[in-house]
Amino acid sequence: MGLPSVMVLPLLVVIAAGVYYIYNEVIHFMSKSLVRNKVVVITDAVSGVGTECARLFHKGGARLILCGMSWDKLESLYDSLTGDADPRETFAPKLVILDFSDMASMEEVVSEVMECYGCVDVLICNSSVKLKAPARSVSLETDRNIMDINYFGPSTLAKGVLPAMISRRSGHIILVNSVQGRLAVPFRSSYAASKHAAQAFFDCLRAEVEEYGLVVSTVSHTFINSAEPAPLPSPKPNALAAFIKSQLTHGVRPSVLANEIMQTVNRKRKEVVLAHPIPRVALYLRSLFPPFLFAVLAAGVKDSMLAEEMQ
Repeated sequence: MGLPSVMVLPLLVVIAAGVYYIYNEVIHFMSKSLVRNKVVVITDAVSGVGTECARLFHKGGARLILCGMSWDKLESLYDSLTGDADPRETFAPKLVILDFSDMASMEEVVSEVMECYGCVDVLICNSSVKLKAPARSVSLETDRNIMDINYFGPSTLAKGVLPAMISRRSGHIILVNSVQGRLAVPFRSSYAASKHAAQAFFDCLRAEVEEYGLVVSTVSHTFINSAEPAPLPSPKPNALAAFIKSQLTHGVRPSVLANEIMQTVNRKRKEVVLAHPIPRVALYLRSLFPPFLFAVLAAGVKDSMLAEEMQ
């Protein structure tokens, strides 16, 4: 006796959910095994994304080198990772002070990182600083500081670990970037410029080191949401521009981004864009119909300036 037709769809849903669950469990198990014993460097490890990455890779059995500006915060992260960890399954992380705004210290930092284990298998360049301001109001000193942290720092660290990776013909460098490395949004001139520079550098580096068996990946995301998103404001003139702006600034959770970084390492993906549909559409518009996108963004700027004048 066959199943009633009304039962077919629910049954298919249950089967699909079961298959999806098993697939996720297998991927999760493989993620741990693939990073085990790997030497993984994470910059800005005390940030939301850095901390989530540290937890994932530590549970997976990686040999972590955690970098950050604050020794106290690094020690706190160390305690949280090792507190309940099984020493037979995990390794105690190494801690390194790293401040990308102090470029004079980079040679010493590279030496300290290399002294930890003698090599680096995975470098995750996660550091970033943001700024929202009209371009005309940003000082040259601020521009330089943002470029140091978002571009010169990661590129210098990557070049520092490259010789050892090339000699071993093994290594993976990951740039945690932003969609603004591909699409510039008004009032983010310094930030977008630094992210465009970083994107270009690591794109070039990818091609240059492929012959040595090295992998270079970029993970471009929207803004990081560390809390629940605030409710959207009531509609204003030019609803299309306001909607696109809200979507471009609608971010991802640190845990979601950390999982994506882990999968990027495991699958050796070269390029990942982690964004909602509207930012993705905007990226295509930038390439295919730039005048339309420019007009929409400019209209959004005019509306925001008008709103400020009326307050």
